[in-house]
Amino acid sequence: MKEYDYGSAIRAGFDYLLSEYPEVFVMGQGLWSPWYVGNSMTDLDKIYGTDRVIDTPVSELACTGAGVGASLAGMRPVVVHPRIDFMLYALDAIVNQAAKWSHMFGGQAHPGVTVRGIINRGGEQGAQHSQALHSWFAHIPGLRVVMPATVADARDLLIASVLCDDPVVFIDDRWLYDLKGELPAPQELDLRTQGPVV
Repeated sequence: MKEYDYGSAIRAGFDYLLSEYPEVFVMGQGLWSPWYVGNSMTDLDKIYGTDRVIDTPVSELACTGAGVGASLAGMRPVVVHPRIDFMLYALDAIVNQAAKWSHMFGGQAHPGVTVRGIINRGGEQGAQHSQALHSWFAHIPGLRVVMPATVADARDLLIASVLCDDPVVFIDDRWLYDLKGELPAPQELDLRTQGPVV
């Protein structure tokens, strides 16, 4: 079985989702860059096209709001925030809109958007780029928060997050990108009933 690092496992999850589900697309800052989001998006824009792997301008709220809207129209968007700290600019779309709509509309609206935030601490990062905010999001009713700890979790929980009908905040930590492990065949877990729960 081939060994992957954590970042490559996330890329494998995106590759699986983009190849198997035409309603999946990814949008965010720096997605076409070979270094901005680690090795987690390498060449996916070349394989699946820039209409499905969309490098956006710097506007966290606009990008996230567009993702929430697309999810209500039946798409499966993944909005990527390369620095979780700046995801705070998108709190209205995540906390006041996506997390509430299913409950506000009697279960008739399902904003199945996945918002990926990267804890990007270390190296050249300053204090404003070094925070781990998963506990903040875990306190929001209506959100599912996923933070994979292993290489296999990184891929399979990304897949589960994107296929979930609920809004999911998927958080990965740059410090784990060198972690290595084997990847068995992809699993499509149901976040509502399966997967590691802490």
